[in-house]
Amino acid sequence: MSEATATSTETNAPLPPGPDGLPILGNTLDVMRRPLGFFEDAAEYGDVVTYRLAGQRFTAVFHPDHVERVLVDDHDRFRRWAGEEWGNTFAGYAEEGLLLSEGDQWHRQRLLIQDAFTPDRIESYADTMVGETERSVERWADEGRVDLKDATSSLTLRILARSLFDLDIEGRGDPVRRAAEALNERASIRGVSAFLPAWVPTPSNRRLHRAMGDLEDVLDDLVAERREDAADRDDLLSLLLAAETEDGTTLSEREVRDQLITFLFAGHETTALSLTYALHALGHHPDQRRHLREELDEVTGGEPPSLSDLPQLEYTERVIKETLRLYPPAYALFREATEEAEIGGYRVPEGSKVSVPQILVHRDERFYDDPEAFRPERWADGFEEELPDYAYFPFGGGPRHCIGMRFAMMELKEVLPTLLARLEVEPLGDPDLEFETAITLQPATPVEARVTRR
Repeated sequence: MSEATATSTETNAPLPPGPDGLPILGNTLDVMRRPLGFFEDAAEYGDVVTYRLAGQRFTAVFHPDHVERVLVDDHDRFRRWAGEEWGNTFAGYAEEGLLLSEGDQWHRQRLLIQDAFTPDRIESYADTMVGETERSVERWADEGRVDLKDATSSLTLRILARSLFDLDIEGRGDPVRRAAEALNERASIRGVSAFLPAWVPTPSNRRLHRAMGDLEDVLDDLVAERREDAADRDDLLSLLLAAETEDGTTLSEREVRDQLITFLFAGHETTALSLTYALHALGHHPDQRRHLREELDEVTGGEPPSLSDLPQLEYTERVIKETLRLYPPAYALFREATEEAEIGGYRVPEGSKVSVPQILVHRDERFYDDPEAFRPERWADGFEEELPDYAYFPFGGGPRHCIGMRFAMMELKEVLPTLLARLEVEPLGDPDLEFETAITLQPATPVEARVTRR
């Protein structure tokens, strides 16, 4: 329990301080021009800061105690928010999926879907993760030069489809990737479409509707094929199709499709970004790359890790944690105050939007020495246990924490060392990446690398 909890729903506390803005527009132009830089500047006003964006009042919280307050202690007073006033982050798609559903529907879905993410089930996917990675090794080496984001996206999509849905996505993956690109383009804070309803015919909205239409057609075909398939399967798609609640109802066709969209997007996009940033960082930090390979040599003889090897890959896990600290794919979470609240001595009016920027909290010098540096070694000797709760939260927190957290961590611990056991990956760009803030933390330009077999 954090120390920031307040029980009163009404308060005489002042509004938080924050940067000045323009009439009507507030801070919108500053956020569009340099979103991460804006948050860095805003944090100079304190741990609770107010700003205005496209007609909405926001309160940003930068201290772990306040993060815990919003996500955990008083989560029922800070509901999930996905830009509904601007047409929804997903532009009306996947609204009945786990990410965007609310209330009883969300609880029903969460209870159902969590059966696909038990430790035993997740561990059963290990061989698939390594096998698909070995396939990618050959492709990357044959190409010689790859965009790491595109290459890892193809890999993680195949792993996700095979593991969770028992589907061979080969030849059907392009609509998924195009839809992910279109969603991120529309949600990019630098573009006007992020603040407009999806029906406004902007170029990015039109591209999104075309891409999502193609994706829905593919998913409808996959569902129809599965319904006609008499094989006894034990995967998430079969679970969704067969599920019944206590009153005997099943998921609607839209709910099934929206779950597929949710998991195909969130389940492959975030892990692909983590792999991209880890490979890029290791490519520019040869000592850390050498240390990881030495650990792999000691534990596996330089071979891809088996499931039983993973607990011994301690340095590999530190590399992954440091990557998620510096480059959390879900770089900020958003909530809405359902009633007036007080956080850190400041008033948060009912209806205010609350932003929780992991990427700023993860780089706070109060909790991390040399916070901008890539230093996996910092996670040794019980460092994480000494951190305040919610100084590190790459998978969110509270009831709506990422349901695929264990899946993602195991995938990263299987895939990253497998790639480095087989390949030399030499980044070709600047070590300091520029970012695009959309639904996820995207690289602003291709992250190219030269790839050769070891």
